[in-house]
Amino acid sequence: MASYVLYHTDGCHLCEQAEQVLLSVLGNKNELELVDILTDEQLIARFQLSIPVFKNKTGQHLYWPFDAQTVHEFLAQE
Repeated sequence: MASYVLYHTDGCHLCEQAEQVLLSVLGNKNELELVDILTDEQLIARFQLSIPVFKNKTGQHLYWPFDAQTVHEFLAQE
C-alpha cells in the first residue's frame, strides 16, 4: 500500500509535473497513490480548484506549486 497520495485528474499538465517531482523525491512509484478527484464528489468539491495536492503519511497537504526541495522539507515534518 502506498504511503503518500497525489490528488489529481487526467489531462492536468500541472498534475503530471507534480507526479514527476514527487517520484524524483520518493524514488519508488509504489510509495505514491494517484487519486483522481473525479471519482468522488467530495474530492471534487474539496480539490477542484487546487489540484495537484500531495498528502503525506500524517494527512497533511502540500498544495501546488512545489519543487523537490519543498517536498523534502514537507516530508521532514512528518
